[in-house]
Amino acid sequence: MPHPTPAPAGFAVPVVDISAYTHGGTAEAKALVSRQMDAACSTVGFVQVLGHGIPDDILDGLKEAVDAFFSLPPDAKKSYRVEGANRGYSPPKSESLSLSLGVESASRMNDFFEAFNIGTEARSFTHLDLSEDDYGINVWPDIEGFRSKTDAYYAEAGRVARTLTTVFADALRLPHDFFAALTDHSVDVLRMNNYALPKGTVTLDGELTGMGEHTDFGLVTVLWADQVAGLQVLGLDGVWHDVAPADGALLVNLGDLTARLTNDRWMSTLHRVKPPIVDGTIQRRRSVAYFHDGNIDAVISTLPSHLDADHGLAYEPIVVRDHIKAKLAGSRQGKANTAAVRDAARVLAAAKGGSE
Repeated sequence: MPHPTPAPAGFAVPVVDISAYTHGGTAEAKALVSRQMDAACSTVGFVQVLGHGIPDDILDGLKEAVDAFFSLPPDAKKSYRVEGANRGYSPPKSESLSLSLGVESASRMNDFFEAFNIGTEARSFTHLDLSEDDYGINVWPDIEGFRSKTDAYYAEAGRVARTLTTVFADALRLPHDFFAALTDHSVDVLRMNNYALPKGTVTLDGELTGMGEHTDFGLVTVLWADQVAGLQVLGLDGVWHDVAPADGALLVNLGDLTARLTNDRWMSTLHRVKPPIVDGTIQRRRSVAYFHDGNIDAVISTLPSHLDADHGLAYEPIVVRDHIKAKLAGSRQGKANTAAVRDAARVLAAAKGGSE
């Protein structure tokens, strides 16, 4: 496997147009896209993806669904909480994502965001003996049009995620359908995030964390977001850099499992949200992440072609179920994830360097 192209001076999230894959491009055009993707994944781990093909009306419907849910009264939103599953409503300060890496937040505050999750259910795969304990049952708000608008975007985001894994396979010189065996009953989750808290609820007696430092759990994340400041990515220089989606782009980042496959040659990049504060209140910011996490029972092992990518070190094989369980126990149950040694070290090094 060739070494990645060195990153250019400064920090920028590469832009990759995947139209060749979404609109039937030539083999030569696809080869160019796969080379661009390899360079982006091995130097930044985040990508501005154009040519994704999601219609504007579906994106508009998604925004309407997000606004409709988060405008509900607090008690109404709390009625959609689901204990013990990655589904339903998460109120502000109910999670601490830095603990998914085993790092305690420097501000000692849980994350100031609220979220609503839906996802693939085990009963979607009638031919398999799967447990809803691994997937979860969706709850649907009693809001006209919410489910149809959310389902429409969910299908499109899933299509984009699967297209990206095809690009990944080509970029890594794997069989074209390599990821299909890891994702044919994938644990996929759509998370709507809202950073606008009611006026007067935030006392700024320390640094505010919208969403703590973390890496994503699975294979790839497809993110729609407002063009509002807040998202920050930890660069190879150890500095946190501001990132916002380009016009018409989706932000895409790799997750831990893809990093494991490539032995960290491709990067599961640390990121966080620091929402802008205006007159003591949080400026509104919305995002919707589609997590494509792989089959719950899949075993993720470092690719033979990448065993020497990290000075001869390699990850131990891990079952997707065990990896996700450890990460969620950190973010939602307050149990530090002691397995995330590499990423925790990167967070602490950035903090010591004063690179806030």
